[in-house]
Amino acid sequence: MRPRLTLPRSIALPHRRGFLTAAAGLLGVSALGGCDRFAASATGQRALKTGEDANLFVQRLLLTPASLAKEFPDSEISPWFKPNGTIDPPDRAYKTLAAKSFEGFKLRVDGLVERPQELSLAELRALPARTQTTRHDCVEGWSAIGKWTGVPLAEVLQRAGLKPNARYVVFHCADTMEYTASEETEEAEEKTANPGMEQRPEGAENQASDSKAAGNEAPADEGEAAQGTPVRYYESIDLTDAYHPQTILAYDLNGKALPVANGAPLRLRVERQLGYKQAKYIMRIELTEGLTGIGDGNGGYWEDRGYEWYAGI
Repeated sequence: MRPRLTLPRSIALPHRRGFLTAAAGLLGVSALGGCDRFAASATGQRALKTGEDANLFVQRLLLTPASLAKEFPDSEISPWFKPNGTIDPPDRAYKTLAAKSFEGFKLRVDGLVERPQELSLAELRALPARTQTTRHDCVEGWSAIGKWTGVPLAEVLQRAGLKPNARYVVFHCADTMEYTASEETEEAEEKTANPGMEQRPEGAENQASDSKAAGNEAPADEGEAAQGTPVRYYESIDLTDAYHPQTILAYDLNGKALPVANGAPLRLRVERQLGYKQAKYIMRIELTEGLTGIGDGNGGYWEDRGYEWYAGI
């Protein structure tokens, strides 16, 4: 049975007075100098967050869950669909899949679901599909029109079956955006800074090598051992957008298999939001009750760095 479409509990509709007060405050701030300092302050962050909530509130007020983004005739398809973000993930596991045309790819669907899934690209292509020709609007200021074909996300979620407390859909991707220092990296740096520090127990290196040889430790991605732990792209949407008819997991662009630069083997299309929400290189879909504990807890890689979680257009 398809879950009832409701706003997540964590997104409360703002009180009318609070909405008007926040809007007036933001307009006043925009006329002042030093906006960067304001945005970096605790007060500024709260005001910007209120503005984001207001954006979500107005979008949901004006658009019903079934309101569609504009679709275009094929004659208006852009001659070249500019890639956004990563164009060739350096991760070893991804490169192995791409070299075999994603023959071994499996999309994991887990978290707060009744029936966890592992779906191959062939299985995803065998599910009911939707084709839509829409415009991609990037936060950098450019747009492009493309013809996307893929499986509606609602179809995949229906197969998995959502648990009652599921509120968000989180997309975990293959592309590494940066590295954070791992324990090994920090230890190596500490040894360089303090040559006299305590050495590892005799034989520890051999034991570690034996463990890797036995397959007990996953091989590090290219460059990971030297640079640290990979921070991979992720994004999230709520159930209202997840069950929207134009929200699809696209595997084709303009009638051909999705190119690597545009997110192969699978990318999200959530057509009523800006480009950074259209996660590429999707490897896993996780259903959650909240966003705390994933990345920095703001719902996406760029959101953790100051972008709005709801990027409605």
